[in-house]
Amino acid sequence: MNWEAIIAPYSQVVEELKVKLKGMRRQFEYEARHSPIEFITGRVKPVQSILEKAEKRQIPLERIETDIQDIAGVRVVCQFVDDIYMVVDMLRSRKDFKIIEEKDYISDKKASGYRSYHMTIEYPVETIHGNKKVLAEIQIRTLAMNFWATNEHSLNYKYKGRIPVEVKQRLQRAAEAAFKLDEEMSKIKTEVQEAQRIFHRK
Repeated sequence: MNWEAIIAPYSQVVEELKVKLKGMRRQFEYEARHSPIEFITGRVKPVQSILEKAEKRQIPLERIETDIQDIAGVRVVCQFVDDIYMVVDMLRSRKDFKIIEEKDYISDKKASGYRSYHMTIEYPVETIHGNKKVLAEIQIRTLAMNFWATNEHSLNYKYKGRIPVEVKQRLQRAAEAAFKLDEEMSKIKTEVQEAQRIFHRK
């Protein structure tokens, strides 16, 4: 398989989405309004990870592009939980891609404690061979959720998906503490935003 040719459109999707989302963030700043987007990251899944996922889920190689939806991944990190749903609404109103599926792991968290909002989209990419529709995943989460998920991901990698019970329990407690932090911050959101506006004016 020519992996470079397969991966190229996904890299393009990630770069284009990052530019568009950063553009949305700047528009809020121009209007001197609170931006729901704190920062944006993106990545294309390494070939080794794609192969491991395909093997784990028994996906034949010829179906990788249709059955693995997160080869291209973009993450939008927000300050507040409300901001996540604001970003979701903005993404729903866009005409430059099609939303295939949405999963709200914030109102319905995973057993591990994981919280995030996932969107699978179909994004049209212009290639030298014409238009190609590529699947990508957009994850939207708060800074606290991102901190937790990044650490959980590292532990899953270390323990090859078999995290010891004691560590798992600590992770679940940490997930609840992170969500409690989000809830408390939401209660003083107006104060925080006002303070940020004063700070930016200086």
